[in-house]
Order: sequence, then C-alpha cells, then structure tokens
Amino acid sequence: MEEENVILVNEADEPIGLMPKMEAHEKALLHRAFSVFVMNDKGETMLQQRAKDKYHSPLLWTNTCCSHQRNGESNIEAGKRRLMEEMGFSTELKELFSFIYKAPFDNGLTEHEYDHVMIGSFNSAPNINPEEVADWKWMHPEDIKKDISKNPDHYTAWFKIIFERFYEHLMQNIPS
Repeated sequence: MEEENVILVNEADEPIGLMPKMEAHEKALLHRAFSVFVMNDKGETMLQQRAKDKYHSPLLWTNTCCSHQRNGESNIEAGKRRLMEEMGFSTELKELFSFIYKAPFDNGLTEHEYDHVMIGSFNSAPNINPEEVADWKWMHPEDIKKDISKNPDHYTAWFKIIFERFYEHLMQNIPS
C-alpha cells in the first residue's frame, strides 16, 4: 500500500505542496490535520485509546478521532471519512476553530500541524477498528480535565493542548 501524503501548508493554512506523511513528521514540516470531538446528549466526550501499533503515541487516550486531510478533501469530508474508518460510525460535524502546534516525540518524529477542530453528536457505541483503536470510553469534559492534570502521560500531546487552550470553547459548543 502506498504511503499517504499530507498537505503541507504555510501559517495561513494555504497549501504549498504534498509530502509523504512519515517524511513530513521526520522533517517536522507544518501540515494540515484535524481533530474530531464527538459528544453525547449527556455532555460526555467519546475518547479513543490509540492502537498499540500506531507509529507514535500508542495506547494513549485522545479525542474521538484525528488524522490528515487528503488532497482535494474538505475538513468536514476528512473528519467524516476518518470517523467511519476508526470508530465505525458517521455523524454531522461542525468546524469550531483551528490552531498550530508542534510536538516532538521520543521516536524522533514531530507533529507540526495546522489542526482543524470539529465537533459532532452521537449517542451509541462505536464499532471500533482494532487496527486503529485499542479501546474507547465516554467521559465528562470536567473529568477529562482533572485526569489530564493527574495523569498527563496517559494522553496525546495534541489532546492536552486542545483541552488546555480551548476547554471553554468546547464546552460552549456541545451539540444539543
């Protein structure tokens, strides 16, 4: 299978080229990405635990799903595609905000992403893809925030950044 490309962007999120995903992470180049948060009617967030064979951040807890847009794919299309591939369900998504972050990993790779954060609503159990996801759970955002502060090593870098910077914004956009 051919390695997927990521969309390299400048700090205004304007595409400047394509590059294989691993190469972009090895060179720490800024590229487009997205993070999806799915909430239920109780105000809980669906978290996923990344599969143990992921090339970085294995077995860490994170938002419902995240990945990289494909060339020509909108942020919403990418979020819906990856939600189905990882969690086995579809729902409407709304883009909330975007931000740039940079996080180096112990394996020499670096995430340097222009991350588009989206939110959606779902009230059932997912049908997880075990190649992508080890486990999942619902948690109230307040409990997530407390657990991140108590157990930061249990969570992905981008998830901690989103929760630290945008917690109030997420809380105000819980789907009704």
